[in-house]
Amino acid sequence: MLPRLFRRISRHARSFATHVSYEKDCSSITPPYEKLLQNLENVRKYLNRPLTLAEKILYSHVVDPDSSFSGSGRIRGDAYLQLHPERVAMQDASAQMALLQFMSASLVQCAVPTSIHCDHLIQAFDGADSDLKRSVVTNQEVFDFLQSAAQKYGIEFWRPGSGIIHQIVLENYAAPGMLMLGTDSHTPNAGGLGMLAIGVGGADAVDAMTGTPWELKAPNIIGVHLTGKLSGWTTPKDLILHLAGKLTVRGGTGSILEYFGPGVASQSCTGLATIANMGAEVGATTSTFPYSSNMRDYLKATGRSAVADAADKAAIQGFLIADKGAEYDEVIEINLSDLEPTINGPFTPDLATPVSQFGKFIQEQGWQDEISAGLIGSCTNSSYEDMTSVADLAKQAKAVGLTTKVPFLCTPGSEQIRATMERDNVISTLEGVGALVLANACGPCIGQWNRTDKKGEDNAILTSFNRNFKSRNDGNSKTMNFLASPTIVTAMAFSGKLSFNPLTDSITLPSGDMFKFTPPSGQDLPTNGFTVGDKSYYPAPTPVPQPEVEVVIKKNSQRLEALEPFRSHFSDADQDLELPIMKVLLRVRGKCTTDHISAAGPWLKYKGHLTNISENLLITATNDEGGEMNVAFDRDTNTSGTIPEIAKRFRDREQPWALIVDDNYGEGSAREHAALQPRFYGCAMILARSFARIHETNLKKQGILPLWLVDKDDYSRIGSGDTLETIGLSDVFADKPGSCIVVKVTKRDGTVFEIPTKHTMSLDQLKWLKAGSALNHIRSTKI
Repeated sequence: MLPRLFRRISRHARSFATHVSYEKDCSSITPPYEKLLQNLENVRKYLNRPLTLAEKILYSHVVDPDSSFSGSGRIRGDAYLQLHPERVAMQDASAQMALLQFMSASLVQCAVPTSIHCDHLIQAFDGADSDLKRSVVTNQEVFDFLQSAAQKYGIEFWRPGSGIIHQIVLENYAAPGMLMLGTDSHTPNAGGLGMLAIGVGGADAVDAMTGTPWELKAPNIIGVHLTGKLSGWTTPKDLILHLAGKLTVRGGTGSILEYFGPGVASQSCTGLATIANMGAEVGATTSTFPYSSNMRDYLKATGRSAVADAADKAAIQGFLIADKGAEYDEVIEINLSDLEPTINGPFTPDLATPVSQFGKFIQEQGWQDEISAGLIGSCTNSSYEDMTSVADLAKQAKAVGLTTKVPFLCTPGSEQIRATMERDNVISTLEGVGALVLANACGPCIGQWNRTDKKGEDNAILTSFNRNFKSRNDGNSKTMNFLASPTIVTAMAFSGKLSFNPLTDSITLPSGDMFKFTPPSGQDLPTNGFTVGDKSYYPAPTPVPQPEVEVVIKKNSQRLEALEPFRSHFSDADQDLELPIMKVLLRVRGKCTTDHISAAGPWLKYKGHLTNISENLLITATNDEGGEMNVAFDRDTNTSGTIPEIAKRFRDREQPWALIVDDNYGEGSAREHAALQPRFYGCAMILARSFARIHETNLKKQGILPLWLVDKDDYSRIGSGDTLETIGLSDVFADKPGSCIVVKVTKRDGTVFEIPTKHTMSLDQLKWLKAGSALNHIRSTKI
């Protein structure tokens, strides 16, 4: 049995500060630039045109350029690429299911360097020390499972308290030109170091971990041309909030955002990471930037001079920048000098309002002009630069006797950030004006906030987070979360008013005098270098697999459950390769994110137990037939029930079923449970007006057929209890030219009609569907 993590963390002392004066072993984190450049030369034999930076990085990781590029068709938006990622990173909630899937492949170690980060299961109650101790005890069996699996398969294990996955990846693993997968939708954060970091579901991560080529439809490339320079109160967060307003939550789907132009070089590395992080909110596959001197400085400051030196050589050879004359599918022009601070929300990250107009917006909506809490941190804005900028405002406020008027919660991004903040008196400065410093973890950003006030009440919070769907942060659907930069959040926490504009407005002091903040300034890199903090949180680099270690899964656990393979839809050897006849479970109305399909918050504890977590399937989704939340109809018995209840009835009758869903279905997190759960209950097909990228892939991985409605009006023609049959799927399996899938609909009254659909299934993805899941197919090829 492994030593229990609580014994390691209960001493949570703050006296382990060690200056980062060492160089890390960079052998496993330096991209193989010469190999990548050679691969790229092979690609250029077929693509006789200048390449964008994103294309260079992506195409240089193609497994076999000859088979991928020898055809005459279009690549962007059409071709499926077989890729070899160099690294995988998993957070503790998603790692459970990913590891359970990996274990079933019966391999002795991971094919690529892999890391696990314990950041999602730490709930915010009353402060870092007590929250961390409490969470370790509460989640002990999950942490034991993750740690034992890490030891067995040679995975780096970052213990609870080490920090948020994306900040740790940026500080330790990210490198210019690398291709990395992460089991979290905000994995693109690492793009701040000029790489391609792509959020995926656990089954996609298993591809890389097993050495199976990872497949991606070649994205389009949207160029974002930056000119001018940020100044005053405007930050990189305001750039991406502004861009989210322009693109909307669907505008980046199927595309990589590639930033270029003179406005890039002046941005700090962590500022670029903030921009890349929130590219997920517009549906982008990932975001990236050309290699810059600020990236080089950040690599050296974080003990990776060897990576910087290698990147410098690759840059000289033209690898880490777009070719001159490279063309984009779309170009968006942004003059940074014209931007002003922006506030996005509520309930969607793309409703953007400049701060100068925000007070008017609040008034027009008739909302109460007050905030109930301000929260800074999360993987989006928890860097040293963010925290020192906020500390500048805190110093100004303290000098005139101000403290925050509302609860003010601050989350450092990593133990390294926290320790450096403590050494440089940033934490004491924040606490001196009323801040509560939380553990180095995701906390309130993902719903891990034990909030005791405002339950069921209308209220507004301001956060520097990335996502603001209903109920996401505190479980209260009436809480409006407005997204802003850390400095805007902080200034408003001192005013207590939503309408407060720190650029123009003043705060009345107890003396009657008026106080106005001056624009804040922060440091992108600490003058005295970073301090690593408590080293006991950190893993040994490149650990050797220990096959003799037994993976710990407690008998009769309610948190962890071994996976049983899904049965193929085509198990009958004589069956035609069409899906079995399906019943429609329900028609889902409007926005349906992965939070709606598989809620987080208190359900996080069941991430490793498919039976238990499936009890939350679509419980906050709205049934379009009647408009009620979490209600489904069993037309065979003329009864109704919750959506999980009716789905289980269908499964128990061995009745395959389908969903009819609206636009951008599966928006949000990379949460593969949103695909596993319907599959577990017997879902075979989902008909959508449109899908979000990651979720569509996750559905394919688990053996669910995602189809797009050619005519979006057909959405309303199909209802619960109708039966659906595929026509033409067998031709698609046979790769017949011009083949397509038509869905035959038989209404409950006997009316029959057919509707056209389109699909995005590649030949390899069809193998997953036929086998019942991608994992079934991988297992058959590895044995």
